[in-house]
Order: sequence, then C-alpha cells, then structure tokens
Amino acid sequence: MMLQIDLWKRILIWGTVALGLLLALPNAYYSRVEGYNDQVAVGQPGEGWVDWLPSNLVNLGLDLRGGAHLLAEVKVEDVYASRMKGLWPEIRNRLRQERDVVGTIRLQDGPEDELRIRISNADAISQAVSIVREISRPIVSLTGAGQNDIEVTNEGPVLIVRLSEAERLATDDRTVRQSLEIIRRRIDEVGTREPTIQRQGSDRILIQVPGVESASELKDIIGTTAQLTFQPVIRRTTDDQTVAGPGNSLLPSMDEEGQFYVLEDTPVVTGEELVDAQPSFDQNGRPAVSFRFNPAGARKFGDYTANNIGNPFAIVLDNEVISAPVIQSHIAGGSGIITGNFSVEESTNLAVLLRAGALPAGLDFLEERTIGPELGADSIQAGKIACIVAGIAVLFFMWASYGLFGLFANIALILNVGMIFGLLSVIGATLTLPGIAGIVLTIGMAVDANVLVFERIREEMKSAKGPARAIELGYERALSAIVDANITTFIVAVILFVLGSGPVRGFSVTLGIGILTSVFTAIWVTRLLIVTWFERARPKTIEV
Repeated sequence: MMLQIDLWKRILIWGTVALGLLLALPNAYYSRVEGYNDQVAVGQPGEGWVDWLPSNLVNLGLDLRGGAHLLAEVKVEDVYASRMKGLWPEIRNRLRQERDVVGTIRLQDGPEDELRIRISNADAISQAVSIVREISRPIVSLTGAGQNDIEVTNEGPVLIVRLSEAERLATDDRTVRQSLEIIRRRIDEVGTREPTIQRQGSDRILIQVPGVESASELKDIIGTTAQLTFQPVIRRTTDDQTVAGPGNSLLPSMDEEGQFYVLEDTPVVTGEELVDAQPSFDQNGRPAVSFRFNPAGARKFGDYTANNIGNPFAIVLDNEVISAPVIQSHIAGGSGIITGNFSVEESTNLAVLLRAGALPAGLDFLEERTIGPELGADSIQAGKIACIVAGIAVLFFMWASYGLFGLFANIALILNVGMIFGLLSVIGATLTLPGIAGIVLTIGMAVDANVLVFERIREEMKSAKGPARAIELGYERALSAIVDANITTFIVAVILFVLGSGPVRGFSVTLGIGILTSVFTAIWVTRLLIVTWFERARPKTIEV
C-alpha cells in the first residue's frame, strides 16, 4: 500500500531534505562565509566559518549587491591595421625573392588598413600582383566560404593590399568573441563574483560586475588592451614631431616625460607568446613583473639578444615604451623581467592583464554606471517583504482550507524554500530581483500539487472504504495531473533559460529549481508527514 513507506525510502527522503538545508545554511551567515571564502581563495587560512561545513553561497546580482555596469564598443577597425603590419614582412620577403622581375620595393605611406608598395619595374606590376595573391588564404567562416582573406590591386606601379570584405566581417566576429573571452578571464581572475559579460549586437559587450565599488575600478581592470611587444630601437629623441618613416613608429616613453623612441613596427616577440606573468621585485626591491615565453617566443627572444648585444631593446605596452634597456648579453631560456615605476598594485594588475592575454582591439565605453549597495539593500528588503507576505498568505490559506493536512503542506513549503537556496548555492547561481520574483511565484505554485491531492482525497472519502484507502487513491489519481502541470511549466523555464539573457535567465533558474523541489516536497515530504501521523493516530475518519 502507498501508506506503507519502506524505511530506506524514509531515510532517503529526510536525508535529501537535511542535505538541502545544510547546503542552504551558509546563506544565513552571508558576510561571515563570504569573508571566509575570500581568505581561502588567496591561499590564507579561513577564519569565521567551520571548515567541514559547506561554504557555497548564492551570489547576489548587481541589482541586489550593487556594483558596476559598463557597455563597451569594440573598435574592430584596430585589427585591420595590425593585420596589415603582420603581413608586411611576408610580402616583403616574397617580393625580394622575385627582385629580378619586380625590381626594388619600397613601402609607401597610406591608410593604416592597407599596404601600399611601390616597385621599380612598373612593367612587372601584374606579376607582382600575382606573387602577392599567392600569400592569400581561404576564409574560415560560413559567410566567407570560397573567398580569400586579402585583395590585391594596383594603381600604376603601386601595389595595394587590403583585407577583403568577407575577411573583415569574419575578423569583426572573431575580434568581438576574443574580446569577450579575455574580458571574462581578466574579471574572473581578480576575484569578482559572478560577472555578467554578454555580447550585444555586432560589436558591443555588456559588462556587469557585482561588488565592484566603481565603474572606474572596473575600467582599470579591463579598459586597457595590454598589448605587449618587444621591438628593436632605431633611435631615441626628444622631438615629438620626428618623422619615423615607413615601417617604423614614434612612441612615447611611459616614465620619462618628453622622451620618444623610433621603433621598427615589426616586433621580435609579442605578448601572444607569453605563457606566464607574475608580480615580483627587481634587484633593487622595486615592484616589477617577471615573464616567460613559450618555446617559439623563447627561441626568437634568445636569437635576437644574441645577435644584438649592445643595442637597445624596447618593451612596449599599449603603444608606450615601458623601458628600453641595452642588451648586455644573450638571454636564453625565454624569461625576463619588466621594470618601471610601478606600485605593487600596478605590477599585480599588469601581470593579470598579461596572463589573460591582449585585447585584440581597443574599447570605447559608451555607458557606465555605478550602482550603490544601498539600492541593493533596499531591493533585498523589498524581496524579503514580498516573500514573507506571499508565504504568510499561502500558509494561512492552506491551514484555513485543509486544517491538519494544510499544516503538513505548510511544513513542506518551508522546507521547499530552504532546499531552493541549497540548490542555488551548489550551482553558484546569481540571485537577482527577477530571481526573487521566481521564488515568490514558486511559493504560490508549491502548494498547487498539495491542493490537487487534497481535493482528490476529499472526493475519494465519499466513496472509498476508510481514510487509508482515500489517501492512497488521492495521491495515486492526482499524480498524473501534478506531473503534467509541472512538466509544462518546467519546459517554459528551460525555454526562457535558453533563449533569454540576464534577468530572464535569473527568473528561469529559480523557477526551474523551484519546480523540482516543489514536486519533491509535495509528493514525498508531505506524504511522508501524513503517513507518519496516520501510523501514530490511526484515525477512523479524516477531515480534509
């Protein structure tokens, strides 16, 4: 019979409830557990919480905790210029191999997103176009299938090389995707909690980070491209009007005001070949950043230093020369140190940026807001009031409508809310105002299954033989309706999660979890309470 629940099932039901409440427990001591987690995250012994207890928390969203909101536009055009600079050495070498045909070559001034190359033998311009076209590669994208990445034309004896339109579209998409991932790595590494980082439109990124005190602090973390290069120095100057010449650039010194360097555009090694960067101190005890290259970068770095002893070598970060030391000896092993006028915090942040990788393009911040924690506290208080009011109304309705059985349903409802927070903590979900709305809705829906069962028991009491049989048939015949109703709602929650974003997802997560816990508590916990009571009381009749 349904009223005879096996011992192992009872243990499993109460064990599941106890586990859910245990997982929810840290949220009752939020500030204490959060401090404990922060200490553990930086390798310190945690204080203020018991080590063997769970320490997962429900993360509070931007609207509850306060934090920073940024809307950034990726300057995808920046990548076109860097792609052209990267192509120049290969094009130059190919044309030099055919010097007998095309003559001498010279890079001309022109737009940054194209290369203009003059050849001395104007009659061989068509051959030169064919030679450069051999460098082109097929585009790897669905929209650019069958097309090449560069277009090569000419104006008289001048070759013009630019990215094809299909390659620009593919590059734009890759640039935004890469920027999205690098921003996510940078923010996660500095220990912020559950940031929202989403693409909006073709070239914009939405960034919301709870717990950050100001938008400017967030911009300091992600607002720099952190493009690190090591470039040969041609000369040093104090004239900011110096003409660098084709293939070169004039960059300012970061620490020495009024000092400029003329550098070769083509770097020896770049930050993309870095495998690690850590804050450290130089031989004088000043903050610095130590770095290490991958094997390919280490080989290029070592070869260059071996062949250029006595020459200066510029370390460039975001188009500013950090330092330009003279190469004293062959630097093998692919490791070194970056020195400058850093504070400890600046060297730590720089190491984070370099480890995360360089943003492929700059960012324009179109919108920035700082949401104070006071607003979050007001939202939490409003959410608490909403939950309490909804909870009290439902508890009173169930007790008034179903008496003792309604009381059992109320106990299950309270356990249900605790289990919701336990599951939210386990999966590291972020709770927002729409998420609170999902919990409030769940409170109302949680007793729906019990209402179906109790109403069915009322009907069976009129025809069944005894209360035990009425309870058994009530659960048995109401089960299909309960399952159907909750499956359809759960499907809606899944659709909202898949197709929605931001607040919609927060609502769908709490709604979906609430459905699972509600079905469990209504079908199993409430029934176990009723069975336990029935075994002890052995009533001749029941009033539902």
